Amino acid sequence: MKKGVVLSAVILITSLLLTACSANQPIDNTENNSTSVTVPAESEVPNETEKSPEKAGVIAEQILNGNDGEIHYSYYLPEGYNQRKTYPLVVTMPGYGMMWFGEDSSGSNLEWNGFRAWTELPEDMIVVSAQLTDWHETSARQAIELTEYFIENFSVDKSRVYAAGYSAGGETMSQAVSMRPDLYAAYLHGASQWDGDYQSIAQNDVAVYIFMAENDEYYGSAKARSAYDGLQAAYREKGYTDEQIGERLVVEIPDNEYFNSRGIYNYHGGGTILFDDENILNWITSKSK
Repeated sequence: MKKGVVLSAVILITSLLLTACSANQPIDNTENNSTSVTVPAESEVPNETEKSPEKAGVIAEQILNGNDGEIHYSYYLPEGYNQRKTYPLVVTMPGYGMMWFGEDSSGSNLEWNGFRAWTELPEDMIVVSAQLTDWHETSARQAIELTEYFIENFSVDKSRVYAAGYSAGGETMSQAVSMRPDLYAAYLHGASQWDGDYQSIAQNDVAVYIFMAENDEYYGSAKARSAYDGLQAAYREKGYTDEQIGERLVVEIPDNEYFNSRGIYNYHGGGTILFDDENILNWITSKSK
């Protein structure tokens, strides 16, 4: 190559470099780089510490399109609910008077103490209550499906999933818990008859608290004693001692005076008072898988 050609090439490269510098467009990406960057508005920047789009408090009158039809339910999320944390889950079912009978009955379970009482405990937890249409196998499958929906879509501590049922809701939940005992750590069975299995409960170490008035007008206390005896036998068959059974199984059958002293003279309807006893609720929430 001739010297003149080389010299021309050097001059051309030098000229290009000087032009770039004079245009204030540095070739190297140094800390003095003045290249502009588009910064998203503050509202567009994701908050890494709060990832939940959910609002706290009671979220009323929702519908889940389930395998056995629509499931009408309401739920509660604690203040500051955050998907980075996990929370105990309580699935609680009311009695006949608060089940689903159409739009006029929608949300009738929201002021029920069997729903509200769990939301008022010191510990933050997720609480869900459905208004089902029966108290048989269909409702049990729907209760299970609703439980699974919350486990999959909310920040639930899977080792601390609880069930509660009162009256017709107890017939439903005793079936649901025995059908899927792997889901639930403990179950509160209030003023109801036991329609589920005993063996599956014992085999999966589900803790059960049974509450029934001595003179319950609808079921009678014999239903509670029968459920206790069946569960106790199942636990004994598993090889548990009386002390071990006592940690997992409780039956409480208050007499008339217990209710009368509280101004209650309808013993079946008054059975919902069990949800006002924090000792009972705390016994349930102390259990884990």
